[in-house]
Order: sequence, then C-alpha cells, then structure tokens
Amino acid sequence: MRLSDIIKDCGVLSVQGNPDVEITSLTNDSRRVQPGSLFIAVNGCGNDGRAYIANAIEAGAAAVMYEAPATPLSEDVTAVTVSDSRLAVAMAADAYYGHPSGKLRLVGITGTNGKTTTVTLLYHLFRGLGYECGLLSTIANYIGTRRSETANTTSDPVTINSLLAGMVEAGCEYCFMEVSSIGVEQQRIAGLEFCAGIFSNLTHDHLDYHGTFAEYLRCKKLFFDRLPASASAIINLDDKHGEVMVQNTRAKVVGYSCRGAADHTARILEESFEGMLLRIDGREVWTRLIGAHNAYNLLAIYTTARVLGVPADEALVALSRLESAKGRLETLRGPKDLSVVIDYAHTPDALENVLKTLRDVAPERQLICLFGCGGDRDKTKRPEMGAVAARLADRIFLTSDNSRSERTEDILEDIKAGMDAAAMAKTVCIADRREAIRTALLLAPKGATLLLAGKGHETYQILGKVKSHFDEREIVLETFKTLESC
Repeated sequence: MRLSDIIKDCGVLSVQGNPDVEITSLTNDSRRVQPGSLFIAVNGCGNDGRAYIANAIEAGAAAVMYEAPATPLSEDVTAVTVSDSRLAVAMAADAYYGHPSGKLRLVGITGTNGKTTTVTLLYHLFRGLGYECGLLSTIANYIGTRRSETANTTSDPVTINSLLAGMVEAGCEYCFMEVSSIGVEQQRIAGLEFCAGIFSNLTHDHLDYHGTFAEYLRCKKLFFDRLPASASAIINLDDKHGEVMVQNTRAKVVGYSCRGAADHTARILEESFEGMLLRIDGREVWTRLIGAHNAYNLLAIYTTARVLGVPADEALVALSRLESAKGRLETLRGPKDLSVVIDYAHTPDALENVLKTLRDVAPERQLICLFGCGGDRDKTKRPEMGAVAARLADRIFLTSDNSRSERTEDILEDIKAGMDAAAMAKTVCIADRREAIRTALLLAPKGATLLLAGKGHETYQILGKVKSHFDEREIVLETFKTLESC
C-alpha cells in the first residue's frame, strides 16, 4: 500500500522523501519493524517513541512517522511529521487495514462498571442467534471463536484495527468492544465507526490517571460526542451522569431504566443464587445472573439487541440462556455448605454492588469479604473500599491484589484509613493472598459466603516486578479438599 494513501488523514505537517513509497506493514513497536514497514513513533505516557526511530531504521523501516519536532532522518527513509502522533497512529491504522470498522456493526460500551460483562454477554447472545461476532474486552479478544490475549481494556489502534480486519475477513457481522476513558483520551478509538455506544454508569476510578472526576467524566463523554448521527447512544437513565453523556451527541438517544420510565425498562421480581426473575418491558424472563447491577447489564444487553433489530421474543429467549462472564459473580460450592464468589470488583461502587447482592440473596449467611487494592493505581478509592466492606460484610480479610511497586502493607494501611474501631475488630490482615484465602475458608462457619474481590478473571499476581501464576479457583478447590478431610 502506498504511504500517501495511509497518511492522508493523519494531520501531516511535512513529508521528506518519497510519499508514494510502498508500505508492507505498519507498527508502533520498533521491535516489530520489518523491511518495508511504516514505523509510527508515538509520544506516549512516559515513553517517547522517537527514541526508537534509529532502531526502526536499522531494522529496515521504509518510512517513519513522528510528532514534530524531531531530528531529520536519512534520505533513504521517508520522514513524515504530524501534529499529534496518537491521532496519527489511529488514522493510519484505520487506513492501512481498509477501514474495517465500517465493514461490520461495531458496538462500544463505556462506563466504570459492567463493561466486560455487557460486551461478553452481547457477544454470546448474538453468536447464539447465529451471527459471526468479534469481541474486544478486558478478558480476551475474539475473532469468531479464535481467542487472543489482551493487555489493556482498550488496545492500541494498530492492534484494534488489525483485529477488526481479521473479523471482517472471517465474516463477522458484529463486534462488541469495551471503550475505556484512557483509550478515548489517548485517541485509541479515533477513526472507528461505531453503530452504537452504551453508557453503563460512572463512579470513582482511574483518578490516578485523569486527576479529577470531572476530567474522567469528560473523557467518557467524548465517546458520545463523537458518535455519528447514524449511530445510537444507549444510556442508563438511572445514573445521574447518563443524560450528561449525551448532551452534545448527534446520535439517536435510547434510554433504559430499572427505576422509572424509559424506552426499555426492567424490574427484579425474584432472586436466588441460581438466578433472578426479571420483568423486561412488561414480560417475564428467568436469567442465570444475579444482582441489581446485573439487572442493569442485562437490560443494557436487551436494549442493544432491540436497537440492532433483534425481535423482542428472540432477545428475551437469548437473554435467558446467558451465563455470567468468568470472574463476575462466579460461584464455587464447597464443604460445610460454603459458597465462594469470585468477582472482579475493584472500585467502591462495584464492591458495594456485589456485597449488597450477596446479602440480599442469602441474608441468613455470614458474609465474609476478602480484598485488597492494586498498587500504582488510584489511592483515593482505598479508604472508600474499606468503608464499604466495613458497612456490608460480617468479617473482612485485607490482603494483596496486584501490589506492583508498592508495599502491600502500605496499601492495607490506606484501606484501613476508611475503617473505624468496630470495623477493625472484625478485620484480619494477611498480606499473602494465598494464605489469606486459605485462612478465610478454614475459619469460615458452616453456610458462610466468602467474596474474593478484585482479581476476578485474572490468573496472575504482580508483586514488585514479578508476574506469577495465581488462580484463586485453584486455591479454593485445594482448600475445599483440606476441609473435606477434616
């Protein structure tokens, strides 16, 4: 593909060399440069891609795109300067891969909680209806049934467009995608054509990156500001920020609510560990998910299906077949009538939702909450999570999450700052998460419910610079065997 065809929407300031040089691959990672590549040196957070231009040229790059100013390059390599390298890499990737998002129906969801569950279940719902689908999520990416791992909630633009192109080639008609506030702010979704955008909710998260809640909200809102008039903006009207999200959107607004009037509504009629009975748009449906937050997730899924043209009867039947995403209220039953619930809840709001759900479903059971907080992330939510656990759990185990470069003990002190003396009296601190899980289960009374919060689908733990295998399910099942032998 000619360089000039790739860069025409990239905000080019100047081109030195042959603008029509043939490009055989595109990358923003100098380690992946091959002869004939276009290397895009992205000026990112704490890492300036221009530092790797020499490596890219040595590896055979035919052209280099970078943000001005930068040192002029060899005459053998075409140099393209742009005003915004983040925007440029997104637009270049979109062009290089043939504008793939416009060749299928791309649905994005943004919000603090519920993104992974919603896109994953949408993917399964539409596959159950007979459509070929793609999925871009925190847990994994899928092209049809072909899975690949993911490092971020919203991947870099080259990866996104490469995956979308793969979906088009595989015959996918739909793609369901998580859209993070950081991904929006860093232009990772620039150039993508969405047919629908979903807003779930907005609570405390990512302030380590955004600095203020107002900036966090602004970045979420940008997603809806940029939707085209042909798209639909599907919003949770029960969240106070829902209508704010669509103040400037050109898209058609479709609202959903579990409390009041809306285009689509739902109410919980019955609930147990096995599932819940919902009334959606006046019709009853039994689902395998539980919790008020999942009622919102399911209603968002139903609303999206209706917006995409699925008849109500088909949507409700498909909804009843869905099972929870891995690490989202995932339940393991053990000896002594113990129930262990694994959930990714890592924000104050998410932790409160899960604890309330477990309390409502089994009020007679002792509710034990085991959690920690991630290191090198938003510290302000730590005492808030401590306060939530103190208010809703009968017993608390504070332990490590992904502590990264911070000391686990320091993170636990931050959490305890939100807990009073009464809360501390029912709290045990064990920094080793494996030992904390084992201890919580061994000390749990018959019939108790233990929530393991924060890790969810993850099968690793990061302590310092070491990423080690760590699967809570394995630890729970091993401990169940110990309990059975007692």
